[in-house]
Amino acid sequence: MKIKLIILACLVLVIFACNSGKNVNKEANNPKNVILLISDGTGLTQISSAFYFKESSPNYSRFKNIGLIKTSSSREDVTDSAAGATAFACGVKTYNGAIGVADDSTEVKNLVELASLKKINTGMIATSSITHATPASFYAHTLNRGFAEKIALQLAESEIDFFAGGGLQYFNKRTDGRNLLNTLNEKQFTINTTSLNDFSKIKSSEKAGYLLAQDDMPSTIMGRGDFLSNATELAIQFLSKDNSGFFIMAEGSQIDWGGHANNAEYLVSELIDFDDAIGKALDYAEKEGNTLVIVTSDHETGGFTLAAKKKKTEDGEEYSDYSEIGMTFSTTGHSAALIPVFAYGPGSEEFIGVYENSNIFEKILKVTKWGGLD
Repeated sequence: MKIKLIILACLVLVIFACNSGKNVNKEANNPKNVILLISDGTGLTQISSAFYFKESSPNYSRFKNIGLIKTSSSREDVTDSAAGATAFACGVKTYNGAIGVADDSTEVKNLVELASLKKINTGMIATSSITHATPASFYAHTLNRGFAEKIALQLAESEIDFFAGGGLQYFNKRTDGRNLLNTLNEKQFTINTTSLNDFSKIKSSEKAGYLLAQDDMPSTIMGRGDFLSNATELAIQFLSKDNSGFFIMAEGSQIDWGGHANNAEYLVSELIDFDDAIGKALDYAEKEGNTLVIVTSDHETGGFTLAAKKKKTEDGEEYSDYSEIGMTFSTTGHSAALIPVFAYGPGSEEFIGVYENSNIFEKILKVTKWGGLD
């Protein structure tokens, strides 16, 4: 009888241990932090260019969990950045040009608003104006992406804890005469309009904001330097300083502009710069262990192609040289191509598959539980 009781006790302990292990694994799949990196205007070909033209190994190659998103907006097959970013930020399909509103123009909650309710620190970074379509969709609600001054006001009134980008004129040279830098100071922001600080300079600040250009930031070719990588690293340091969870959206804005201009050098230089920022995020996530990194784009721009370079013989006959890559474009606008999604960290398996761009929002809330009750 004693032997039977001992065996039964052992079985109970084994079952308990197995169930406990399942609970631990389940908790491990709920990331504390999320870094969403958006490369505006970037399709698979733009990403491929890093594998041919970057001197070091692209950080894209460090991902194992990869998916594809469908990018059409609510009314158009070909989306714009506003509708695309609203899908990411708010989980709804909307019309081109809309910022944080549904197709019927009603306001919808965004990730910053939802995460802030859970005491999650939030940050926005862009190589454009910080009021541009993609960053704006994560904190603002306007019927049209062109309302930059209204968007700037909403940033000043939002729950964001860190931001970095251009757009100073929409804060201090406004048509309504208001100086929103004063408003930001009243909300405990340390504001810098000249350069990024070392973390030590803002460590004791409640919030931090950087407005480093009157409108958009300069391109990498024109001397922007490592702003995107450095701002991403600084945001991570600042938002994690009190051991709170954080959400960061960082955008490589000008890849899109290189596509619109059909300027391959511009495009590739911006893409490589964005890949460097991916490296900063992944380095932190690998070390910290509880950070989900998601890399995607709102749409493809330019119909960008990598093909055999066209050359001519001495007789003037054109031929394709398969030993050298030529970069060409088929449009100066956006395309409807499916867009890759790369994910690393706890919950990254959720981003495998083919799905709508608005599901990015739903998947983030699912794995973090930011949208539900505690």
